[in-house]
Amino acid sequence: MSLDPRTPVLIGAGAVTQRQPDPLLAAEPLELMALALERAADDAGSGELLARADAIRVPRGFWDYPDPGRALADRFGAKRARTQVSEIGILQTTLFGHACRDIASGDADVVIVAGGEAKQRALRAQIAGIEASTTPQPGVTPDEVLRPHAEIMPRVEIERGLQTPVSQYAILESALRRATGQTLNGHLDEIARLWAGFSEVAVGNPGAWSRDPVDAATLRTAGERNRMLAFPYTKLHCSQWNVDQAAALIFCSAGTADALGIARDRRIFPLAVAESNHMVPLSSRAALHRSPGFAHAGRRALALAGRGIDDVAHLELYSCFPAAVRVQAAELGIHGTDRPLTVTGGMTFAGGPLNSFVLQALVRMVEVLRDDPGSTGMVNAISGLVTKQGVSLWSSEPPARFGFEDVSDAARADTAERPVDPEAAGSGTVAGYTVLYEGGEPARGIAVCDLDDGRRALATTRESTQARGLVREDFAGHRVHVGPGGELEV
Repeated sequence: MSLDPRTPVLIGAGAVTQRQPDPLLAAEPLELMALALERAADDAGSGELLARADAIRVPRGFWDYPDPGRALADRFGAKRARTQVSEIGILQTTLFGHACRDIASGDADVVIVAGGEAKQRALRAQIAGIEASTTPQPGVTPDEVLRPHAEIMPRVEIERGLQTPVSQYAILESALRRATGQTLNGHLDEIARLWAGFSEVAVGNPGAWSRDPVDAATLRTAGERNRMLAFPYTKLHCSQWNVDQAAALIFCSAGTADALGIARDRRIFPLAVAESNHMVPLSSRAALHRSPGFAHAGRRALALAGRGIDDVAHLELYSCFPAAVRVQAAELGIHGTDRPLTVTGGMTFAGGPLNSFVLQALVRMVEVLRDDPGSTGMVNAISGLVTKQGVSLWSSEPPARFGFEDVSDAARADTAERPVDPEAAGSGTVAGYTVLYEGGEPARGIAVCDLDDGRRALATTRESTQARGLVREDFAGHRVHVGPGGELEV
């Protein structure tokens, strides 16, 4: 059967990892994106593609460019390209899905997705007391801006000290520990082994930020060079966003790839993208350890692609923190820890540019799939605190038809909520908790509590004895009392 010429195909993938220690010599984010795009065009074997772009889509980063896509369009002569910026809170898989949908429908023929950061450059400049300048774009606005429809983090979480990703994911870890019946030490051992395995994968990834392996004992042990941030997470459990990295992807129709003579062995086909955009704050989820959105997105993407999870040879589960990986694996039906869950090494070791890591991951997945023709790869995305969930499937073999679906309604139906009452007080059970560290010592306990009267409370304590006790003993599932103003009494 002949291939529909409107079939979307990924034909160019390029990534850049900059290691220039002098911030005055290091390239800014826009330049890194341009370099990645040049590499993507070289990868496809056709520089003509860049000028033919109908759309250039960029996920928002730490930078302040109003429309980086327009700067890229001007640089490469893409005069007809419409530009888009997707704000933080939009899944990176959404950009893939929209690009492929537009190509399949005939609304576009060549679509570029690019993103990048130079936060290491900015950090070095700050330390040196100098300015790492960026290219100004006065009077420029993108043709389109994608924004999330709701806030990721409610005011009560911010007021109670739960405003950092590490603290929220640490609470997820405690809920997972309780749900799986692990001991405190057994849980610490597991996440150390998991992340040590990710570091081993990064050793074999030429584009990884850190290719030095880290063993489980080092990961598990908090110390001066691996300080505890939010129990049970040390620094080495966290996404490393102080990186200079960029990635670019070029999508086009199969007909255009044929017309340009793009080699068949360079082509990677999107099979399906499924995502949930139903947003529930972490503290309001009845079951903290669950993510129905991933269960539905995974099932639907696999069904659209005509695959089962065991047919997926290569996995890239979103890896900002161990809890994110563990939640995905559980919801997708991936059991055991022997199966590699990453092809990059994850965001701690491969590098975690704020809002474009999934682009980096897809570049690596393209390399892996080209080396294993006919196999299937999965690249997932998370927005927020496992707030939104995206699943994408890829192969060197084309699908009967590309599928892109939103499963938000199904996720909404399966996601029970218990909104936090800021005034709630009384006795109840700890659903999940963490302890934040200051100066290397336990300083603040934060717990999500289900009270006996049915209300949910977000409680905190700065009492040092209580904070230390929350680290020595597992309090997930324990009885506690929440006083006025959310004071935790254990």
